[in-house]
Amino acid sequence: MTLDELRHAAASGEIDTVILAFPDMQGRLQGKRFTARHFLDAIVAHGAEGCSYLLTVDVDMNTTKGYEMASWDTGYGDFVMRPDLSTLRRTGWLEGTALLLADLEWHDRSPVVAAPRGILRRQLDRLAERGWSALAATELEFIVFETSYRDAQLQGWRDLEPANLYNVDYSILGTTRVEPLIRRVRNEMAAAGMVVENSKGECNLGQHEINFLYDGALATADLHVIYKNGAKEMADQAGMSISFMAKYDAREGNSCHVHFSLRDGEDRPVFAEQRDVFDSFLAGVLATTRELTLLHAPNVNSYKRFASASFAPTTVGWGLDNRTCAVRVLGEGGGRRIELRMPGADVNPYLSLAAIVAGGLYGVDRELELEPAVRGSAYASDRPRVPTTLREARELFAASTVAREAFGQDVVAHYSNGARIEIEAFDAAVTDWERERGFERL
Repeated sequence: MTLDELRHAAASGEIDTVILAFPDMQGRLQGKRFTARHFLDAIVAHGAEGCSYLLTVDVDMNTTKGYEMASWDTGYGDFVMRPDLSTLRRTGWLEGTALLLADLEWHDRSPVVAAPRGILRRQLDRLAERGWSALAATELEFIVFETSYRDAQLQGWRDLEPANLYNVDYSILGTTRVEPLIRRVRNEMAAAGMVVENSKGECNLGQHEINFLYDGALATADLHVIYKNGAKEMADQAGMSISFMAKYDAREGNSCHVHFSLRDGEDRPVFAEQRDVFDSFLAGVLATTRELTLLHAPNVNSYKRFASASFAPTTVGWGLDNRTCAVRVLGEGGGRRIELRMPGADVNPYLSLAAIVAGGLYGVDRELELEPAVRGSAYASDRPRVPTTLREARELFAASTVAREAFGQDVVAHYSNGARIEIEAFDAAVTDWERERGFERL
């Protein structure tokens, strides 16, 4: 949607509300709803203000300690949400509403360095210095429940009813049960300017996936967060719920496989035509995976997904069309790409894509040699192990020279602190598992 189209839609009364939002540390959309007239008259030219605490809170929106950019000591001032008009689109599932994303700046126009969208932009700038651009796609899995979000909370997240009661992986009959909701999500996202490819069932009870055509890496991350937010909103409107938890239960987790490739300045496929670049880029991704895992798996729950024989990786290796590996190489000719299978559906896509670029460029700059592909099951291989806890991943990230050189010490400190806060919150919690095992029997 162009700005002129928004002006016409606002004048006719077709659009009366504009959402200006940005992705926070967790990849959630935060922002404000404006009347369309005020947005056009004031916000387009000057941006809007938002409290800086929005990049320092945990998932429950608690104010937390240890961040340099915002604290009680600094008074929690504002930053500026600067509209990116290229992201403006209609949101048909919200009546009379358009939405666009913002970049975050301080009042002196300097960037908010911890903002996920800015972190990815800076890595893409590093690619551009070499004459390259990145294409990407993210494949989000989710579980659909007949239980509404409100009822799920009132029930303490127990006894929820999955929309399917058996494995519907690729099943046409099984997915028909949820087709009214899935069809609406597909159609609404297409109307919002996304190129929807398909939807399919997955293995866990009520588990599904909707896939979109690849795009530029920043555009893909933008569409990822808009789609994820919109799918939840549509489920809520239907009295249902969708969960993107990495590991909801002991069955298969929700993945977010990230497909990635490079193009040169003449839109030629770098991975297909420059084998040396492909080899060193992939070698760099593999060499830095363990220390950058925090950016692919940001939550305590993320690490429950890394289980043997689960289609989620447990070792750091690559293979040709091998779904047991952390990195799967697939595609022919111009479609040659890597598929990073580390992230779960709880991932912040901006950070994961930034980590892929940073790791790849680390390998290119050092002309790293690519190790042999894993043949057979990577679960049984002797390759380095994927970190098994958020605590381990945080320690690796906080000590990473690669991370400091690619993202800067401020970013490393910011996200290391976020992980520390999550670990401390989890360590302080008493779980149902503990009560069940210890209430009477211990």
